[in-house]
Amino acid sequence: MEAVLKTRGLLSLPPNPTRARSLLNPSQGLKQRLFASKPLGLNGLSVSYKRVPSVVAKPNGLFPEQKSFICKAEAAAAGDGQPLIGETEKKPKFLGIELVTLKKIIPLGLMFFCILFNYTILRDTKDVLVVTAKGSSAEIIPFLKTWVNLPMAVGFMLLYTKLANVLSKKALFYTVIVPFIIFFGAFGFLLYPLSNYIHPEALADKLLAVLGPRFLGPLAILRIWSFCLFYVMAELWGSVVISVLFWGFANQITTVDEAKRFYPLFGLGANVALIFSGRTVKYFSNLRKNLGPGVDGWAISLRGMMSIVVLMGAVICFLYWWVNTFVPLPTRSRKKKEKPKMGTMESLKFLVSSRYIRDLATLVVAYGISINLVEVTWKSKLKAQFPSPNEYSSFMGDFSTGTGIATFIMMLLSQFIFDKYGWGVAATITPTVLLLTGVGFFSLILFGDPFAPTLAKFGMTPLLAAVYVGALQNIFSKSAKYSLFDPCKEMAYIPLDEDTKVKGKAAIDVVCNPLGKSGGALIQQFMILTFGSLANSTPYLGGILMVIVFAWLSAARSLDVQFTALRREEELEKEMERAAVKIPIVSESGSVSPSG
Repeated sequence: MEAVLKTRGLLSLPPNPTRARSLLNPSQGLKQRLFASKPLGLNGLSVSYKRVPSVVAKPNGLFPEQKSFICKAEAAAAGDGQPLIGETEKKPKFLGIELVTLKKIIPLGLMFFCILFNYTILRDTKDVLVVTAKGSSAEIIPFLKTWVNLPMAVGFMLLYTKLANVLSKKALFYTVIVPFIIFFGAFGFLLYPLSNYIHPEALADKLLAVLGPRFLGPLAILRIWSFCLFYVMAELWGSVVISVLFWGFANQITTVDEAKRFYPLFGLGANVALIFSGRTVKYFSNLRKNLGPGVDGWAISLRGMMSIVVLMGAVICFLYWWVNTFVPLPTRSRKKKEKPKMGTMESLKFLVSSRYIRDLATLVVAYGISINLVEVTWKSKLKAQFPSPNEYSSFMGDFSTGTGIATFIMMLLSQFIFDKYGWGVAATITPTVLLLTGVGFFSLILFGDPFAPTLAKFGMTPLLAAVYVGALQNIFSKSAKYSLFDPCKEMAYIPLDEDTKVKGKAAIDVVCNPLGKSGGALIQQFMILTFGSLANSTPYLGGILMVIVFAWLSAARSLDVQFTALRREEELEKEMERAAVKIPIVSESGSVSPSG
Protein backbone atom coordinates (compact mmCIF):
# COMPACT_ATOMS: atom_id res chain seq x y z
CA MET A 1 0.00 0.00 0.00
CA GLU A 2 1.44 3.37 -0.92
CA ALA A 3 1.08 6.19 1.55
CA VAL A 4 0.64 9.47 -0.34
CA LEU A 5 0.74 12.70 1.69
CA LYS A 6 -0.27 15.86 -0.13
CA THR A 7 1.46 18.58 1.86
CA ARG A 8 -0.22 21.66 0.38
CA GLY A 9 2.62 24.00 1.36
CA LEU A 10 3.32 22.49 4.79
CA LEU A 11 6.22 20.47 3.42
CA SER A 12 8.98 22.09 1.36
CA LEU A 13 11.79 19.92 0.08
CA PRO A 14 14.87 20.74 -1.98
CA PRO A 15 14.96 19.24 -5.47
CA ASN A 16 17.89 17.02 -4.50
CA PRO A 17 16.60 13.64 -3.28
CA THR A 18 20.06 12.60 -2.03
CA ARG A 19 20.19 15.57 0.30
CA ALA A 20 16.67 14.87 1.50
CA ARG A 21 17.64 11.29 2.25
CA SER A 22 20.52 12.45 4.42
CA LEU A 23 18.37 15.07 6.14
CA LEU A 24 15.72 12.56 7.08
CA ASN A 25 18.22 10.07 8.43
CA PRO A 26 18.86 11.61 11.88
CA SER A 27 15.28 12.06 13.02
CA GLN A 28 13.46 9.44 10.94
CA GLY A 29 10.31 11.40 11.94
CA LEU A 30 8.10 10.19 9.10
CA LYS A 31 8.98 6.55 9.62
CA GLN A 32 8.49 6.76 13.35
CA ARG A 33 5.04 8.23 12.85
CA LEU A 34 4.01 5.70 10.24
CA PHE A 35 5.45 2.70 12.05
CA ALA A 36 5.54 3.75 15.71
CA SER A 37 5.05 0.18 16.92
CA LYS A 38 8.20 -1.06 15.16
CA PRO A 39 11.00 1.48 14.43
CA LEU A 40 12.64 0.84 11.09
CA GLY A 41 16.10 1.41 9.80
CA LEU A 42 16.82 3.70 6.89
CA ASN A 43 17.26 0.80 4.50
CA GLY A 44 14.36 0.70 2.11
CA LEU A 45 13.25 4.32 2.67
CA SER A 46 12.78 6.28 -0.53
CA VAL A 47 11.27 9.70 -1.05
CA SER A 48 10.04 10.80 -4.47
CA TYR A 49 8.55 14.12 -5.52
CA LYS A 50 6.06 15.46 -7.97
CA ARG A 51 5.56 19.17 -8.48
CA VAL A 52 1.92 20.25 -8.40
CA PRO A 53 0.52 23.78 -8.48
CA SER A 54 -0.98 24.80 -5.15
CA VAL A 55 -2.47 28.00 -3.81
CA VAL A 56 -2.44 27.88 -0.02
CA ALA A 57 -2.57 30.18 2.94
CA LYS A 58 0.76 30.99 4.54
CA PRO A 59 0.49 30.01 8.21
CA ASN A 60 1.97 32.77 10.37
CA GLY A 61 3.95 33.96 7.36
CA LEU A 62 6.62 31.30 7.94
CA PHE A 63 6.56 29.85 4.43
CA PRO A 64 6.71 31.80 1.16
CA GLU A 65 4.16 30.90 -1.56
CA GLN A 66 5.72 28.30 -3.83
CA LYS A 67 5.18 25.08 -5.66
CA SER A 68 4.17 22.33 -3.22
CA PHE A 69 5.03 18.68 -3.46
CA ILE A 70 3.46 15.29 -3.12
CA CYS A 71 5.70 13.18 -0.95
CA LYS A 72 5.50 9.44 -1.49
CA ALA A 73 6.98 7.65 1.50
CA GLU A 74 7.91 4.02 1.11
CA ALA A 75 9.45 2.26 4.09
CA ALA A 76 10.51 -1.30 4.63
CA ALA A 77 12.34 -3.24 7.23
CA ALA A 78 14.37 -5.26 4.78
CA GLY A 79 16.35 -6.84 7.56
CA ASP A 80 13.10 -8.18 9.08
CA GLY A 81 11.94 -9.65 5.79
CA GLN A 82 8.88 -7.36 5.57
CA PRO A 83 7.61 -6.19 2.16
CA LEU A 84 7.67 -2.59 1.03
CA ILE A 85 4.55 -0.51 1.56
CA GLY A 86 4.09 -0.31 -2.16
CA GLU A 87 4.28 -4.07 -2.39
CA THR A 88 2.09 -6.81 -1.00
CA GLU A 89 3.18 -10.15 0.31
CA LYS A 90 2.67 -12.81 -2.35
CA LYS A 91 -0.03 -15.18 -1.13
CA PRO A 92 -1.42 -18.09 -3.13
CA LYS A 93 -4.76 -17.26 -4.73
CA PHE A 94 -7.51 -19.08 -6.56
CA LEU A 95 -9.94 -17.11 -8.77
CA GLY A 96 -8.51 -13.92 -7.28
CA ILE A 97 -9.25 -14.97 -3.68
CA GLU A 98 -6.54 -15.89 -1.19
CA LEU A 99 -6.52 -19.58 -0.31
CA VAL A 100 -6.49 -18.73 3.41
CA THR A 101 -9.74 -16.84 2.93
CA LEU A 102 -11.29 -19.65 0.88
CA LYS A 103 -10.48 -22.11 3.68
CA LYS A 104 -12.77 -20.02 5.90
CA ILE A 105 -15.49 -18.91 3.51
CA ILE A 106 -16.28 -22.24 1.81
CA PRO A 107 -16.81 -24.19 5.07
CA LEU A 108 -18.80 -21.28 6.52
CA GLY A 109 -20.99 -21.19 3.42
CA LEU A 110 -21.58 -24.94 3.65
CA MET A 111 -22.38 -24.64 7.37
CA PHE A 112 -24.90 -21.89 6.66
CA PHE A 113 -26.46 -23.96 3.88
CA CYS A 114 -26.89 -26.98 6.20
CA ILE A 115 -28.27 -24.88 9.07
CA LEU A 116 -30.81 -23.12 6.84
CA PHE A 117 -31.72 -26.36 5.07
CA ASN A 118 -32.56 -27.91 8.44
CA TYR A 119 -34.39 -24.79 9.61
CA THR A 120 -36.72 -24.78 6.61
CA ILE A 121 -37.61 -28.45 7.06
CA LEU A 122 -38.16 -27.93 10.79
CA ARG A 123 -40.17 -24.74 10.31
CA ASP A 124 -42.55 -26.33 7.79
CA THR A 125 -42.86 -29.53 9.84
CA LYS A 126 -43.59 -27.81 13.15
CA ASP A 127 -46.54 -25.94 11.64
CA VAL A 128 -47.97 -29.10 10.12
CA LEU A 129 -47.66 -30.96 13.44
CA VAL A 130 -49.36 -28.45 15.74
CA VAL A 131 -51.93 -26.97 13.32
CA THR A 132 -53.30 -30.19 11.79
CA ALA A 133 -53.15 -32.39 14.92
CA LYS A 134 -56.45 -33.76 16.23
CA GLY A 135 -57.98 -31.36 18.75
CA SER A 136 -55.74 -28.48 17.69
CA SER A 137 -55.83 -25.53 15.26
CA ALA A 138 -53.88 -22.44 14.25
CA GLU A 139 -55.18 -20.77 17.41
CA ILE A 140 -52.61 -22.78 19.39
CA ILE A 141 -49.70 -20.78 17.90
CA PRO A 142 -50.16 -17.51 19.88
CA PHE A 143 -50.36 -19.45 23.15
CA LEU A 144 -47.35 -21.55 22.20
CA LYS A 145 -45.21 -18.53 21.38
CA THR A 146 -46.07 -16.71 24.59
CA TRP A 147 -46.37 -19.39 27.26
CA VAL A 148 -43.98 -22.07 25.98
CA ASN A 149 -41.57 -20.60 23.44
CA LEU A 150 -40.75 -17.35 25.28
CA PRO A 151 -40.06 -18.97 28.71
CA MET A 152 -37.91 -21.68 27.08
CA ALA A 153 -35.98 -19.04 25.09
CA VAL A 154 -35.30 -17.04 28.26
CA GLY A 155 -34.35 -20.23 30.10
CA PHE A 156 -31.97 -21.21 27.31
CA MET A 157 -30.24 -17.81 27.34
CA LEU A 158 -29.75 -18.01 31.13
CA LEU A 159 -28.28 -21.51 30.76
CA TYR A 160 -26.15 -20.43 27.79
CA THR A 161 -24.71 -17.52 29.81
CA LYS A 162 -23.72 -19.86 32.64
CA LEU A 163 -22.19 -22.40 30.25
CA ALA A 164 -20.24 -19.66 28.46
CA ASN A 165 -18.51 -18.82 31.74
CA VAL A 166 -17.21 -22.35 32.31
CA LEU A 167 -16.77 -23.90 28.83
CA SER A 168 -14.41 -23.12 25.96
CA LYS A 169 -15.94 -21.83 22.73
CA LYS A 170 -15.54 -25.21 21.03
CA ALA A 171 -17.06 -27.14 23.92
CA LEU A 172 -19.91 -24.61 24.13
CA PHE A 173 -20.72 -25.02 20.43
CA TYR A 174 -20.97 -28.82 20.67
CA THR A 175 -22.80 -28.69 24.02
CA VAL A 176 -25.52 -26.52 22.46
CA ILE A 177 -25.96 -28.12 19.02
CA VAL A 178 -25.70 -31.85 19.88
CA PRO A 179 -28.88 -31.93 22.07
CA PHE A 180 -30.83 -30.40 19.13
CA ILE A 181 -29.61 -33.13 16.77
CA ILE A 182 -30.39 -35.90 19.29
CA PHE A 183 -33.89 -34.53 19.98
CA PHE A 184 -34.93 -34.29 16.32
CA GLY A 185 -33.68 -37.82 15.65
CA ALA A 186 -35.51 -39.12 18.74
CA PHE A 187 -38.71 -37.33 17.76
CA GLY A 188 -38.87 -38.94 14.33
CA PHE A 189 -38.12 -42.46 15.55
CA LEU A 190 -39.52 -42.51 19.12
CA LEU A 191 -41.75 -39.63 20.26
CA TYR A 192 -44.00 -39.40 17.20
CA PRO A 193 -44.64 -43.18 16.88
CA LEU A 194 -45.53 -43.23 20.61
CA SER A 195 -47.63 -40.05 20.51
CA ASN A 196 -50.94 -41.89 20.86
CA TYR A 197 -49.70 -43.36 24.14
CA ILE A 198 -48.02 -40.32 25.70
CA HIS A 199 -50.57 -37.60 24.85
CA PRO A 200 -53.26 -37.08 27.57
CA GLU A 201 -56.19 -36.69 25.14
CA ALA A 202 -58.84 -37.93 27.59
CA LEU A 203 -57.81 -35.38 30.21
CA ALA A 204 -57.78 -32.58 27.60
CA ASP A 205 -61.30 -33.55 26.44
CA LYS A 206 -62.64 -33.37 30.02
CA LEU A 207 -61.08 -29.97 30.62
CA LEU A 208 -62.39 -28.67 27.28
CA ALA A 209 -65.92 -29.75 28.20
CA VAL A 210 -65.64 -27.82 31.47
CA LEU A 211 -63.85 -24.67 30.23
CA GLY A 212 -65.46 -24.31 26.79
CA PRO A 213 -64.12 -23.89 23.24
CA ARG A 214 -62.42 -20.56 23.98
CA PHE A 215 -59.71 -22.54 25.78
CA LEU A 216 -59.05 -24.83 22.80
CA GLY A 217 -55.63 -23.23 22.18
CA PRO A 218 -54.20 -23.50 25.73
CA LEU A 219 -55.61 -27.03 26.20
CA ALA A 220 -54.13 -28.14 22.86
CA ILE A 221 -50.67 -27.48 24.32
CA LEU A 222 -51.41 -30.09 26.99
CA ARG A 223 -53.10 -32.44 24.54
CA ILE A 224 -50.17 -32.59 22.05
CA TRP A 225 -47.28 -31.68 24.36
CA SER A 226 -44.61 -33.61 22.38
CA PHE A 227 -45.59 -31.79 19.15
CA CYS A 228 -45.39 -28.48 21.04
CA LEU A 229 -41.93 -29.42 22.31
CA PHE A 230 -40.89 -30.07 18.69
CA TYR A 231 -42.35 -26.67 17.73
CA VAL A 232 -40.29 -24.87 20.37
CA MET A 233 -37.08 -26.75 19.53
CA ALA A 234 -37.57 -25.87 15.84
CA GLU A 235 -38.06 -22.20 16.79
CA LEU A 236 -34.95 -22.29 18.97
CA TRP A 237 -32.93 -23.82 16.11
CA GLY A 238 -33.56 -20.60 14.18
CA SER A 239 -32.61 -18.21 16.99
CA VAL A 240 -29.89 -20.27 18.70
CA VAL A 241 -28.06 -22.16 15.95
CA ILE A 242 -28.33 -19.43 13.30
CA SER A 243 -28.02 -16.22 15.34
CA VAL A 244 -25.90 -17.29 18.31
CA LEU A 245 -23.75 -20.19 17.09
CA PHE A 246 -23.24 -19.55 13.38
CA TRP A 247 -22.95 -15.75 13.28
CA GLY A 248 -20.91 -15.76 16.48
CA PHE A 249 -18.48 -18.23 14.90
CA ALA A 250 -18.41 -16.35 11.56
CA ASN A 251 -17.62 -13.05 13.28
CA GLN A 252 -14.90 -14.80 15.29
CA ILE A 253 -12.92 -16.16 12.32
CA THR A 254 -13.45 -13.54 9.57
CA THR A 255 -11.94 -10.09 9.21
CA VAL A 256 -14.03 -7.00 8.52
CA ASP A 257 -12.91 -6.86 4.88
CA GLU A 258 -13.82 -10.52 4.36
CA ALA A 259 -17.20 -9.95 6.02
CA LYS A 260 -18.05 -7.03 3.72
CA ARG A 261 -17.16 -9.11 0.69
CA PHE A 262 -18.64 -12.50 1.55
CA TYR A 263 -21.51 -12.06 4.03
CA PRO A 264 -23.95 -11.05 1.25
CA LEU A 265 -23.02 -14.29 -0.55
CA PHE A 266 -24.10 -16.21 2.57
CA GLY A 267 -27.52 -14.63 2.12
CA LEU A 268 -27.69 -15.88 -1.45
CA GLY A 269 -26.52 -19.33 -0.38
CA ALA A 270 -29.15 -19.39 2.35
CA ASN A 271 -31.88 -18.92 -0.20
CA VAL A 272 -30.49 -21.72 -2.35
CA ALA A 273 -30.88 -23.86 0.80
CA LEU A 274 -34.46 -22.59 1.14
CA ILE A 275 -35.28 -23.69 -2.40
CA PHE A 276 -33.72 -27.15 -2.02
CA SER A 277 -35.29 -27.81 1.38
CA GLY A 278 -38.68 -26.71 0.04
CA ARG A 279 -38.34 -29.30 -2.72
CA THR A 280 -37.35 -31.89 -0.09
CA VAL A 281 -40.51 -31.24 1.94
CA LYS A 282 -42.55 -31.40 -1.27
CA TYR A 283 -40.95 -34.75 -2.19
CA PHE A 284 -41.83 -36.36 1.14
CA SER A 285 -45.34 -34.93 0.96
CA ASN A 286 -45.89 -36.56 -2.44
CA LEU A 287 -44.33 -39.80 -1.16
CA ARG A 288 -47.24 -40.19 1.25
CA LYS A 289 -49.74 -40.21 -1.60
CA ASN A 290 -48.36 -43.49 -2.99
CA LEU A 291 -48.72 -45.48 0.24
CA GLY A 292 -51.50 -47.97 0.75
CA PRO A 293 -54.48 -47.54 3.11
CA GLY A 294 -53.81 -47.98 6.81
CA VAL A 295 -50.18 -46.88 6.49
CA ASP A 296 -49.21 -43.79 8.51
CA GLY A 297 -47.55 -41.89 5.68
CA TRP A 298 -46.81 -38.90 7.88
CA ALA A 299 -44.75 -41.09 10.26
CA ILE A 300 -42.69 -42.43 7.33
CA SER A 301 -42.13 -38.92 5.94
CA LEU A 302 -41.20 -37.63 9.38
CA ARG A 303 -38.55 -40.34 9.81
CA GLY A 304 -37.08 -39.50 6.40
CA MET A 305 -36.97 -35.74 7.05
CA MET A 306 -35.55 -36.12 10.59
CA SER A 307 -32.87 -38.46 9.22
CA ILE A 308 -31.80 -35.69 6.84
CA VAL A 309 -31.82 -33.17 9.73
CA VAL A 310 -29.54 -35.45 11.80
CA LEU A 311 -27.20 -35.99 8.82
CA MET A 312 -26.97 -32.24 8.16
CA GLY A 313 -26.31 -31.69 11.87
CA ALA A 314 -23.38 -34.11 11.72
CA VAL A 315 -22.00 -32.24 8.68
CA ILE A 316 -22.27 -28.93 10.60
CA CYS A 317 -20.26 -30.39 13.50
CA PHE A 318 -17.63 -31.79 11.13
CA LEU A 319 -17.21 -28.42 9.32
CA TYR A 320 -16.90 -26.62 12.66
CA TRP A 321 -14.19 -29.06 13.76
CA TRP A 322 -12.35 -28.72 10.42
CA VAL A 323 -12.27 -24.92 10.51
CA ASN A 324 -11.07 -24.85 14.13
CA THR A 325 -8.37 -27.41 13.31
CA PHE A 326 -6.98 -26.10 10.02
CA VAL A 327 -7.84 -22.36 9.84
CA PRO A 328 -5.91 -19.79 11.95
CA LEU A 329 -7.97 -17.19 13.81
CA PRO A 330 -7.43 -13.48 13.06
CA THR A 331 -5.54 -11.80 15.89
CA ARG A 332 -8.24 -9.16 16.34
CA SER A 333 -10.79 -11.84 17.27
CA ARG A 334 -8.81 -12.54 20.43
CA LYS A 335 -8.94 -8.89 21.45
CA LYS A 336 -12.63 -8.37 20.76
CA LYS A 337 -14.45 -6.38 23.43
CA GLU A 338 -16.79 -8.49 25.52
CA LYS A 339 -20.48 -7.81 25.27
CA PRO A 340 -21.71 -6.21 28.52
CA LYS A 341 -24.07 -8.34 30.53
CA MET A 342 -27.33 -6.45 30.90
CA GLY A 343 -30.32 -7.70 32.81
CA THR A 344 -33.83 -7.19 31.50
CA MET A 345 -34.46 -4.06 33.61
CA GLU A 346 -31.08 -2.55 32.65
CA SER A 347 -31.89 -3.21 29.00
CA LEU A 348 -35.27 -1.49 29.31
CA LYS A 349 -33.73 1.56 30.99
CA PHE A 350 -31.10 1.83 28.27
CA LEU A 351 -33.72 1.52 25.52
CA VAL A 352 -35.77 4.35 27.01
CA SER A 353 -32.78 6.68 27.45
CA SER A 354 -31.65 6.75 23.79
CA ARG A 355 -33.92 8.00 20.98
CA TYR A 356 -31.76 6.27 18.37
CA ILE A 357 -31.99 2.93 20.15
CA ARG A 358 -35.73 3.49 20.80
CA ASP A 359 -36.35 3.93 17.07
CA LEU A 360 -34.23 0.89 16.25
CA ALA A 361 -36.12 -1.12 18.88
CA THR A 362 -39.42 0.02 17.37
CA LEU A 363 -38.36 -1.39 14.00
CA VAL A 364 -37.58 -4.80 15.52
CA VAL A 365 -40.73 -5.00 17.69
CA ALA A 366 -43.01 -3.72 14.91
CA TYR A 367 -41.74 -6.33 12.47
CA GLY A 368 -42.28 -9.13 14.99
CA ILE A 369 -45.82 -8.03 15.82
CA SER A 370 -46.84 -7.31 12.21
CA ILE A 371 -45.64 -10.56 10.67
CA ASN A 372 -47.17 -12.50 13.57
CA LEU A 373 -50.59 -10.88 13.17
CA VAL A 374 -50.78 -11.77 9.47
CA GLU A 375 -49.07 -15.14 9.62
CA VAL A 376 -51.29 -16.77 12.23
CA THR A 377 -54.47 -15.51 10.51
CA TRP A 378 -53.15 -16.88 7.21
CA LYS A 379 -52.31 -20.27 8.75
CA SER A 380 -55.85 -20.58 10.12
CA LYS A 381 -57.18 -20.13 6.55
CA LEU A 382 -54.51 -22.51 5.28
CA LYS A 383 -55.75 -25.27 7.56
CA ALA A 384 -59.34 -24.64 6.42
CA GLN A 385 -58.24 -25.04 2.80
CA PHE A 386 -55.80 -27.93 3.36
CA PRO A 387 -57.05 -29.90 6.40
CA SER A 388 -54.87 -33.00 5.92
CA PRO A 389 -51.16 -33.01 6.96
CA ASN A 390 -50.27 -34.28 3.48
CA GLU A 391 -51.81 -31.33 1.60
CA TYR A 392 -50.71 -28.78 4.20
CA SER A 393 -47.08 -29.96 4.14
CA SER A 394 -47.04 -30.04 0.33
CA PHE A 395 -48.25 -26.45 0.17
CA MET A 396 -45.63 -25.36 2.74
CA GLY A 397 -42.92 -26.96 0.59
CA ASP A 398 -44.02 -24.83 -2.37
CA PHE A 399 -44.22 -21.81 -0.06
CA SER A 400 -40.61 -22.26 1.11
CA THR A 401 -39.37 -22.65 -2.47
CA GLY A 402 -41.22 -19.47 -3.48
CA THR A 403 -39.75 -17.58 -0.52
CA GLY A 404 -36.27 -18.73 -1.49
CA ILE A 405 -36.63 -17.61 -5.12
CA ALA A 406 -38.14 -14.23 -4.16
CA THR A 407 -35.44 -13.57 -1.56
CA PHE A 408 -32.69 -14.57 -4.00
CA ILE A 409 -33.98 -11.96 -6.47
CA MET A 410 -34.37 -9.35 -3.72
CA MET A 411 -30.80 -10.00 -2.54
CA LEU A 412 -29.57 -9.14 -6.03
CA LEU A 413 -31.70 -5.99 -6.10
CA SER A 414 -30.81 -4.87 -2.57
CA GLN A 415 -27.30 -3.69 -3.51
CA PHE A 416 -28.80 -1.48 -6.24
CA ILE A 417 -31.43 -0.12 -3.81
CA PHE A 418 -28.79 0.77 -1.19
CA ASP A 419 -26.50 2.40 -3.78
CA LYS A 420 -29.22 4.30 -5.66
CA TYR A 421 -31.66 5.33 -2.94
CA GLY A 422 -29.79 4.94 0.34
CA TRP A 423 -30.59 3.56 3.78
CA GLY A 424 -33.83 5.50 4.32
CA VAL A 425 -35.67 4.10 1.30
CA ALA A 426 -34.36 0.57 1.95
CA ALA A 427 -35.62 0.73 5.55
CA THR A 428 -39.16 1.72 4.50
CA ILE A 429 -39.62 -0.94 1.79
CA THR A 430 -40.31 -3.83 4.22
CA PRO A 431 -43.10 -2.07 6.20
CA THR A 432 -44.61 -0.71 2.98
CA VAL A 433 -44.71 -4.18 1.40
CA LEU A 434 -46.20 -5.66 4.57
CA LEU A 435 -48.85 -2.92 4.76
CA LEU A 436 -49.98 -3.18 1.12
CA THR A 437 -50.10 -6.97 1.02
CA GLY A 438 -51.65 -7.11 4.49
CA VAL A 439 -54.48 -4.78 3.43
CA GLY A 440 -55.13 -6.99 0.38
CA PHE A 441 -55.14 -10.15 2.51
CA PHE A 442 -57.51 -8.87 5.20
CA SER A 443 -59.78 -7.24 2.60
CA LEU A 444 -60.17 -10.56 0.79
CA ILE A 445 -61.08 -12.28 4.06
CA LEU A 446 -63.58 -9.62 5.16
CA PHE A 447 -65.11 -8.70 1.79
CA GLY A 448 -64.42 -11.81 -0.30
CA ASP A 449 -68.02 -12.96 -0.87
CA PRO A 450 -68.87 -10.36 -3.59
CA PHE A 451 -65.82 -11.59 -5.53
CA ALA A 452 -66.93 -15.23 -5.42
CA PRO A 453 -68.53 -15.32 -8.94
CA THR A 454 -65.45 -13.68 -10.50
CA LEU A 455 -63.06 -15.99 -8.64
CA ALA A 456 -65.14 -19.04 -9.68
CA LYS A 457 -64.30 -18.29 -13.32
CA PHE A 458 -60.62 -18.90 -12.41
CA GLY A 459 -61.47 -22.06 -10.50
CA MET A 460 -60.95 -20.48 -7.08
CA THR A 461 -63.03 -19.86 -3.99
CA PRO A 462 -62.61 -16.75 -1.78
CA LEU A 463 -60.90 -19.00 0.79
CA LEU A 464 -58.36 -20.35 -1.73
CA ALA A 465 -57.75 -16.83 -3.05
CA ALA A 466 -57.13 -15.63 0.53
CA VAL A 467 -54.65 -18.50 1.03
CA TYR A 468 -52.73 -17.54 -2.12
CA VAL A 469 -52.75 -13.81 -1.33
CA GLY A 470 -51.62 -14.59 2.22
CA ALA A 471 -48.82 -16.77 0.85
CA LEU A 472 -47.70 -13.95 -1.47
CA GLN A 473 -47.89 -11.55 1.48
CA ASN A 474 -45.62 -13.78 3.55
CA ILE A 475 -43.23 -14.43 0.65
CA PHE A 476 -42.79 -10.74 -0.21
CA SER A 477 -42.59 -9.66 3.44
CA LYS A 478 -39.99 -12.26 4.36
CA SER A 479 -37.91 -11.69 1.22
CA ALA A 480 -37.88 -7.94 1.96
CA LYS A 481 -36.98 -8.74 5.58
CA TYR A 482 -34.03 -10.98 4.69
CA SER A 483 -32.64 -8.77 1.91
CA LEU A 484 -33.36 -5.24 3.22
CA PHE A 485 -34.65 -5.13 6.81
CA ASP A 486 -31.88 -7.25 8.35
CA PRO A 487 -29.00 -5.41 6.58
CA CYS A 488 -30.59 -2.04 7.48
CA LYS A 489 -30.86 -3.07 11.11
CA GLU A 490 -27.23 -4.17 11.30
CA MET A 491 -25.98 -1.12 9.38
CA ALA A 492 -27.76 1.17 11.86
CA TYR A 493 -25.33 0.05 14.58
CA ILE A 494 -22.19 0.93 12.59
CA PRO A 495 -21.96 4.73 13.16
CA LEU A 496 -22.66 4.49 16.92
CA ASP A 497 -19.86 4.85 19.43
CA GLU A 498 -18.57 1.56 20.83
CA ASP A 499 -20.38 1.78 24.17
CA THR A 500 -23.78 2.58 22.66
CA LYS A 501 -23.28 0.05 19.88
CA VAL A 502 -22.53 -2.83 22.23
CA LYS A 503 -25.10 -1.96 24.91
CA GLY A 504 -27.80 -1.13 22.37
CA LYS A 505 -27.39 -4.44 20.58
CA ALA A 506 -27.41 -6.30 23.90
CA ALA A 507 -30.59 -4.52 24.97
CA ILE A 508 -32.40 -5.28 21.69
CA ASP A 509 -31.28 -8.92 21.78
CA VAL A 510 -32.62 -9.37 25.32
CA VAL A 511 -35.82 -7.33 25.12
CA CYS A 512 -37.04 -6.55 21.61
CA ASN A 513 -36.80 -9.85 19.74
CA PRO A 514 -38.92 -11.77 22.28
CA LEU A 515 -41.20 -8.76 22.71
CA GLY A 516 -41.90 -8.57 18.98
CA LYS A 517 -42.63 -12.29 18.70
CA SER A 518 -44.81 -12.53 21.80
CA GLY A 519 -46.42 -9.09 21.37
CA GLY A 520 -48.43 -10.18 18.34
CA ALA A 521 -49.26 -13.45 20.09
CA LEU A 522 -50.57 -11.61 23.17
CA ILE A 523 -52.77 -9.40 20.99
CA GLN A 524 -54.22 -12.48 19.29
CA GLN A 525 -54.83 -14.24 22.60
CA PHE A 526 -56.73 -11.24 23.90
CA MET A 527 -58.80 -11.14 20.69
CA ILE A 528 -59.53 -14.89 20.75
CA LEU A 529 -60.62 -14.84 24.40
CA THR A 530 -62.68 -11.68 23.83
CA PHE A 531 -64.38 -12.48 20.51
CA GLY A 532 -64.39 -16.28 20.72
CA SER A 533 -62.24 -17.14 17.70
CA LEU A 534 -59.53 -15.87 15.36
CA ALA A 535 -62.06 -15.46 12.52
CA ASN A 536 -64.23 -13.11 14.61
CA SER A 537 -61.14 -11.08 15.51
CA THR A 538 -59.96 -10.54 11.91
CA PRO A 539 -61.34 -6.98 11.40
CA TYR A 540 -59.70 -5.76 14.60
CA LEU A 541 -56.40 -7.48 13.78
CA GLY A 542 -56.37 -5.68 10.41
CA GLY A 543 -56.81 -2.32 12.16
CA ILE A 544 -54.07 -3.06 14.68
CA LEU A 545 -51.74 -4.07 11.82
CA MET A 546 -52.17 -0.65 10.17
CA VAL A 547 -51.41 1.19 13.43
CA ILE A 548 -48.26 -0.90 14.04
CA VAL A 549 -46.95 -0.45 10.49
CA PHE A 550 -47.48 3.34 10.57
CA ALA A 551 -45.52 3.50 13.84
CA TRP A 552 -42.82 1.41 12.12
CA LEU A 553 -42.63 3.81 9.15
CA SER A 554 -42.43 6.81 11.49
CA ALA A 555 -39.56 5.23 13.44
CA ALA A 556 -37.74 4.38 10.18
CA ARG A 557 -37.95 8.00 8.98
CA SER A 558 -36.74 9.29 12.34
CA LEU A 559 -33.89 6.81 12.40
CA ASP A 560 -32.90 7.76 8.83
CA VAL A 561 -32.38 11.41 9.88
CA GLN A 562 -30.26 10.39 12.87
CA PHE A 563 -28.37 7.72 10.90
CA THR A 564 -27.49 10.20 8.12
CA ALA A 565 -26.30 12.78 10.66
CA LEU A 566 -24.11 10.23 12.43
CA ARG A 567 -22.65 9.05 9.13
CA ARG A 568 -21.74 12.64 8.18
CA GLU A 569 -20.19 13.18 11.60
CA GLU A 570 -18.20 9.97 11.24
CA GLU A 571 -16.92 10.98 7.78
CA LEU A 572 -15.95 14.43 9.11
CA GLU A 573 -14.00 12.87 11.98
CA LYS A 574 -12.17 10.60 9.54
CA GLU A 575 -11.23 13.59 7.37
CA MET A 576 -9.97 15.47 10.44
CA GLU A 577 -7.93 12.44 11.52
CA ARG A 578 -6.35 12.20 8.07
CA ALA A 579 -5.60 15.93 8.09
CA ALA A 580 -4.02 15.68 11.56
CA VAL A 581 -1.28 13.21 10.45
CA LYS A 582 1.97 14.68 11.71
CA ILE A 583 4.89 14.72 9.27
CA PRO A 584 8.38 16.28 9.43
CA ILE A 585 8.82 19.71 7.89
CA VAL A 586 12.03 20.35 5.99
CA SER A 587 12.97 23.97 5.57
CA GLU A 588 14.89 25.33 2.60
CA SER A 589 17.92 25.77 4.83
CA GLY A 590 18.07 22.03 5.32
CA SER A 591 17.04 21.75 8.95
CA VAL A 592 14.34 19.33 10.01
CA SER A 593 11.59 20.21 12.46
CA PRO A 594 8.57 18.14 13.50
CA SER A 595 5.15 19.45 12.60
CA GLY A 596 2.87 20.14 15.44
